Amino acid sequence: MATDSGLRIYRDATAIITGGASGIGRALAEELAARGGEVVLADLQLELAEEAAAAVRSAGGRATAARLDVTDHEEFARLVRETVTRTGRLDFLFNNAGISHGMGAGARHYRIEDWRRVLDVNLGGTVNGVQAAYNLMIDQGFGHIVNTASMAGLVPSPGTTSYVTTKHAVVGLSHNLRAEAAQLGVRVSVLCPGVVRTPFIEGGRYGRRVDGVTSEVTREMWEQRKPIPPEEFARKALDEVARNKGVIVVPGFWKLFWWLFRLAPEFSLRLGTKNFRDLGGGAAAGHEAARTGPETSPREP
Repeated sequence: MATDSGLRIYRDATAIITGGASGIGRALAEELAARGGEVVLADLQLELAEEAAAAVRSAGGRATAARLDVTDHEEFARLVRETVTRTGRLDFLFNNAGISHGMGAGARHYRIEDWRRVLDVNLGGTVNGVQAAYNLMIDQGFGHIVNTASMAGLVPSPGTTSYVTTKHAVVGLSHNLRAEAAQLGVRVSVLCPGVVRTPFIEGGRYGRRVDGVTSEVTREMWEQRKPIPPEEFARKALDEVARNKGVIVVPGFWKLFWWLFRLAPEFSLRLGTKNFRDLGGGAAAGHEAARTGPETSPREP
């Protein structure tokens, strides 16, 4: 299906997906390809991205892999230019790459470099994607930028302060850009997943955790929140993207927490305080012992 503007949904569309090697990014790529689109899986982990692209091709889809550091604007802009030169268009950009730091540990255990890394990837990477693709989409007369935030961009999530900071910023960026872009023929949406079963919920390869907050602790924390398979998330999210929804919350029951925070913010904050206290409040963790997370792939919950 194509819109009046020329945007293809999704047959014969071209889409770039950052963080496309695994988790939500890979699931989005597989679902887009199954719906007839051509996907570029962009990721720091080129070998893993190539494996994912090969799997898409084996299933009958069209996919290529590209190495991308989303914190490098020139590299991002080059990938967009090369994609458009090769395919003649860019229908979708999924700004999906992201990392976390010290899940469950609390802000008192951060180092300044931890803040900078999360800001550079989660917010800076999204800004770089917008900067690389937005004007091009305006010039071609169509396009859809889809930014991955999180429920942590809509409600408080104590124990994930740096992550929450970036995801609130991504939501705000998406709201504002959507308002500006509508009159220019470009769509903007923001994905706000609940909890999705990906390597990210244990830190991811490029995330960081601290001693006392092990992968087992974080896994248990997220399991209590009923994670869904990334394939289910991708199917439901792409249906909403096709409808040009501005804020996309999947699974739908997470909207209750968003509505509760909007209606009763003080009550929601008290709940957040209790949850953080029940988790241990990061009391066992020490920032001096911060270490690189497990050798798994970085992706968004």
